[in-house]
Amino acid sequence: MLRNLASSLFLTVSDDEFVENSAKVKGRVVTTLEKAKEVRPLVEKCVTIARRSLVSQKAAGSFSISAERGSEEWKTWRKSDQWRQWCDAIAPSVAARRRALQLLGDKQAVRVLFDEVAPLMEDRDGGYTRVVRLAAKRLGDAGTSAILEFVGKNDRVKKAKSQKPAFVGGDEGSPDDASPDAGEPEANADTDNGVASDSDSASAEAVAADESGDAAETSESQKTE
Repeated sequence: MLRNLASSLFLTVSDDEFVENSAKVKGRVVTTLEKAKEVRPLVEKCVTIARRSLVSQKAAGSFSISAERGSEEWKTWRKSDQWRQWCDAIAPSVAARRRALQLLGDKQAVRVLFDEVAPLMEDRDGGYTRVVRLAAKRLGDAGTSAILEFVGKNDRVKKAKSQKPAFVGGDEGSPDDASPDAGEPEANADTDNGVASDSDSASAEAVAADESGDAAETSESQKTE
């Protein structure tokens, strides 16, 4: 059961028309939560085996030719030392495919694993899959459903938070434009230095004259009484 579930997950990635693929979303299968957690180590192990074999595949590519199998050029290449070098370089990849076939038991799933899934996970050291628990229960037995999918294929993109607008300058007369000393009378430079100005002295004399006139009128009214 676990081998079939892991093979089904690999087959969902393929775009080949000859591969049976009825999944609505590529790289994703829906199963129960317990099955997803149980099959995840098997899938991770198979991807790791395929990812490590990419080095030998690239090394063997330098010794291979693009001639058609059975042609004269291909037959000449089979008799040369270059073919021996290709066999030595591709041997680890062949052993990895045999090991994956032993774990999965499906030749199509192994081909998809090595040709399509492994190159996508080349830069990752682990954590190739994720398990997402679903809120809806499975019909029939009310089992807890979950999604088992490959990372990087259906990643959720987190939206950036909208920044608040920054007010650089307000309108005229707004509190932002007002200075800290707004609303206070400006101090006279001469007054700060201890010297009264002409206007200040004139106003002081007028106030004194008014006070003396009021005092004189008050004394005269008292004498009359």
